[in-house]
Amino acid sequence: MSRRIVVSVAAGVVVLGGAGAFALAYAGDQAPALAHSTARYTAPDGDRAGSLTFTTDVTASSEVKSVKVLAWPAHSSFAKKGLTAKDMAAVDSAVCKPSGGDSQRCTYKVPVTRADAEDSPKGLWHVAVLVIAKDGDPTLDTKAADFTVR
Repeated sequence: MSRRIVVSVAAGVVVLGGAGAFALAYAGDQAPALAHSTARYTAPDGDRAGSLTFTTDVTASSEVKSVKVLAWPAHSSFAKKGLTAKDMAAVDSAVCKPSGGDSQRCTYKVPVTRADAEDSPKGLWHVAVLVIAKDGDPTLDTKAADFTVR
């Protein structure tokens, strides 16, 4: 092989290797991502309590430290001022279980009593989710899923 071809091939290998290393490093620093988020609200009926169940799949390259969940009415102060990570600091956490690779299936379930249902605003509600990865990367989705209270 000529010397020029060897140098060109070596330079190409270095460039491609560097690009691959950059891509892997960048992928490792990705903020957590949510997918397949659903909310199911069941109103109390007779003596039976109702419930709110929220599930989501979370993918985080550095594992998940916490998943906070907050259900909020669409016609509330959060709709006007916006929901922040600070608002989510003291809310309930979801329970997460590994579901393969860097993903976890997270579930939040809370009972809804008759009194809760009667005192809750009727209409559209949103579920906000704050995910914090072990490396500190946060992801806030203020409208990860919706449900209706009748």
